[in-house]
This record gives sequence, structure tokens and C-alpha cells, in this order.
Amino acid sequence: MGKFYETIPQNLYTWILTQKIFWVATAPLSGTGHVNVSPKGGPYFGLLDNKTFWYLDMTGSGSETISHIYEPGNGRVTIMFNAFEGPPRIVRLWGKGRVLENGGKEFADFVERNHVQLVPGTRSIIVVDVHQVGSSCGFSVPFYEFKEFRETLLDHNAKKEKKYKEGNEKESFPRYWAAKNAWSVDNLPGMKTAMVVSAEENIVPITKMVGPLAPKHPGIPSRGLLPTQRRAANLQPSLILLVALLSFVMGVCATLFVGSEKVVDRVAAYL
Repeated sequence: MGKFYETIPQNLYTWILTQKIFWVATAPLSGTGHVNVSPKGGPYFGLLDNKTFWYLDMTGSGSETISHIYEPGNGRVTIMFNAFEGPPRIVRLWGKGRVLENGGKEFADFVERNHVQLVPGTRSIIVVDVHQVGSSCGFSVPFYEFKEFRETLLDHNAKKEKKYKEGNEKESFPRYWAAKNAWSVDNLPGMKTAMVVSAEENIVPITKMVGPLAPKHPGIPSRGLLPTQRRAANLQPSLILLVALLSFVMGVCATLFVGSEKVVDRVAAYL
């Protein structure tokens, strides 16, 4: 039978910390946006208390969770655990997410305060402020035997970091983030660091979706523009329309009353 709690009860708290894998689910606010579900494996997560969950966010080709958390008015996150051995169980943590990007003060403070062991390629720490906990039977989840954690991603990131330290600028993680993590599949802004590096070094983000059902318009119209163009593109559409309308009205007035500087001055003052 399903049970719900406002905070993580002690029996689930202890059980969560023994798990080897969990799933993270997020979605954009748009009804046409794409729901994202990501599996996370390894001992790179924890609980600060009975209502705060966190995990290390590794460098990868996607950045959906970050984009959805950053989206104004969004931040919804669901964490799900499954029991693959022992008694069946499914546990979900519903909450609001926070992104602590590597290189920022909040990230450094969190690592120091909670004695977090970082690994190569850590791009952020995702913190989830939990407001609801649910457990259900999980009777249909099959048994699986845990063998070992995969080291492929850690090895790849360690080699990448080593090449960068040896002088290969192209292997820097910020450059990778700029290419792969600056935008979501729905063209929502991703990592802030990625956005900055993309603009400063003119790195063109990869195309993440193709075909007739791929997004036809970006969430923010500044993608791929130069910094000066980006500032203009970030103006609200309504403001742009208002400026165009005012310019049109003033132009008409100037045409109708050529030579009458007083009339034009009055129109300009009114607008």
C-alpha cells in the first residue's frame, strides 16, 4: 500500500543511503516540452537531513535537469529509488531543485561544509528540497543482482582532465559544457558557465534534436548570436513591438506636419 510523508522517515532514510542507483525526473513548464528521466549510479549522493537530498552531477552530453531547474517558475524534481533485492519497494522524493555549479562559491561552500568527495568531471551539485515523500509496493519490479559500478565515465573524465592539465586547451570541461550543456533539447538555457564560455569563445552549441518534431523555435532568441546581438535579442517581444509602434506613429506625424517642429515636439513628448 502507498504511504506518504512530509519528510523522509528514518527507515526510508537508512534504506536510501544503501542504494546503488536512482532516477531523476524533470520537465519544462511548456506543455509541448520534453519530460526527462536520467539514471544515476554510484555512491555520489546523500541526505543532509530528512528533507534535503543531493547528488553529484557529472559532465555529460545532456543538461536537462539543470535547464528545468533554472527555468523561471519551475524547479520541479522527482527522485525515484527501486529495491532490486530484498523486500520490494519504490520510494519517490518530490521537491524543488537547486543547482550549485562547479566554480561557484555555493558549490565550494557545500563541498567544504559537507566533506563531499569530488571526482573528475563534476559539473555541479544538485540539491533537492523535499516537500513530499511517497513509498509504494514495487511488487512488479524484478530482482537484479548488483555486480559493480561502471568506471567508464570516471576514467573518461580523468583522461580529459589530464590532457587539459598537460596543455591541451580543447579538453577543458568549460569548453565541453559550452558545446553540450548550454541549452536543453527544448532550447532552454542550461549551465550558466556554459553560456558565458560559449559567448566568449564563440563556441556553437550542438543541435540536440532533429526531424519534423524537433523544436522549431528556441526558448530564448539569442542562441548563436554575438554578445551585442544577444543583448538586443533578449528584449521582451512586447517592448520591441511598442518601440516599433511609437516609431511608426512619430514617422507618420513628421510626414504629415513637415516643417512644423512644434507639432512633432508635442507628439514626441506625449509618446
